[in-house]
Amino acid sequence: VQLQASGGGLVQAGGSLRLSCAASGRTFRPYKMVWFRQAPGKEREFVASITWNSGTTYYAEFVKGRFTIPRDNAKNTVYLQMNSLKPEDTAVYSCAAASVTSDEYWGQGTLVTVSS
Repeated sequence: VQLQASGGGLVQAGGSLRLSCAASGRTFRPYKMVWFRQAPGKEREFVASITWNSGTTYYAEFVKGRFTIPRDNAKNTVYLQMNSLKPEDTAVYSCAAASVTSDEYWGQGTLVTVSS
């Protein structure tokens, strides 16, 4: 199973970006998919997650009301819709997935840079 994150780039403060994370490979039954981020010089932090079957979502306080984590069941893809971006959102965003068999997978990150 491979996870591929994409959609990062340079955006001005107040703008929007949508990141994608697609799971591919052998049959993969996701239980939960998660977005993390790591800013320069800082530790990795949780951003948002979605439990696949129920659609239950959780968000870090610092993104509530600005980010959402929709999914496409048919494509085994999760998105991170980021609105009202701030310079402090600048980071490498990575996705991770847990399968129904408790396997965990990590994808390479995509860089988001928010200019002031």
